[in-house]
Amino acid sequence: MKSAAVRPSERAVCVYCASSRSSHPDYRTAAHRLGEVLAAAGLGIVYGGGAVGSMGALADGALGKGGRVVGILPRFMADLEWGHRGLTELELVEDLRARKHLMLTRSDAAIALPGGSGTLEELLEAITLKRLGLYLKPIVLVNTRGFFAPLLALLGHAVDERFMDRRHLDMWQVVAQPEEVPAALATAPAWSAEARSFAAL
Repeated sequence: MKSAAVRPSERAVCVYCASSRSSHPDYRTAAHRLGEVLAAAGLGIVYGGGAVGSMGALADGALGKGGRVVGILPRFMADLEWGHRGLTELELVEDLRARKHLMLTRSDAAIALPGGSGTLEELLEAITLKRLGLYLKPIVLVNTRGFFAPLLALLGHAVDERFMDRRHLDMWQVVAQPEEVPAALATAPAWSAEARSFAAL
């Protein structure tokens, strides 16, 4: 099995997305387009390694444009033959926890596409790590079909109820279309470990 290490000279982004084949086709269309956009911008992709749903569409979009796609796949998913067979590189890991860690540490930003509990858990972990000053890179949500509106409202409510600081709303950027992602990455507000000073209210 090839190593999934991204070369130091290459920029890559982590993309959280879903494997559902039953969701609205707009989600898979947006994932495919995001893969194309990231490849055109010279950004490699580190993602969960799946072959179907938004995962497969993302990888296929990037690979079709000559992009570099690294998959991080838990062994039990490989045993179930859930992995994409055409990736640039694929690494098998022991569990979901190791997968999440490698996806973040081997990339320069985190991008979330719509998805279910797994995608949301990954996104909220990245946001939590950023709040604690442990993750300092951009986080971008691609709000296809307004999917993230309820989550964004809930996070805003958490600020209103003083569970989060209003400055925490700068931890992520929201875009409507995949084409907006490179600009959002380039203009993301700076974040530093000093965020720990207001992590707890």
